[in-house]
Amino acid sequence: MTYRMAVALVALVDSIVALYLHLWKIGLAGTLSCGAEHGCEVVQLSSYGWFLGVDVALIGAVGWAAVFVVAVLGTLPRWEDARWPTVALSALVLPALLFTLRLKYGEFIVLRSFCPWCAINAVIVVIASVLVALDGRRLRRLDADDVDDAPVPA
Repeated sequence: MTYRMAVALVALVDSIVALYLHLWKIGLAGTLSCGAEHGCEVVQLSSYGWFLGVDVALIGAVGWAAVFVVAVLGTLPRWEDARWPTVALSALVLPALLFTLRLKYGEFIVLRSFCPWCAINAVIVVIASVLVALDGRRLRRLDADDVDDAPVPA
């Protein structure tokens, strides 16, 4: 499994989680499966559950779907060694990581709560960040190998 395939897999999982949370928030998913402390409801219904008037879970669902699409395109033979998918994934995943840090601060420090679904997102965004960094390293090695294989002028 390539790094990009792994990114696609974790992005698919997180987009499903985010979609579930969004559907719950708009009343289409029934009861939120969370735990006895109801941390998910506390977090989802707080001001941290919204960003510029948009549901954070919806932002996550759309964002992770975009990550999934870019990662899948990057696995196609035509683009498996292209730089643009990794650059695009970095542009999508880094803001997600920073935004997740903000959300974790709000969840733990401000709200003093815990949402297991949000924890899944936090773990996945870290995994995706590491995978994208590893893919960038793979591409740098390919570039270095290409330079080493270049003919030396006489």
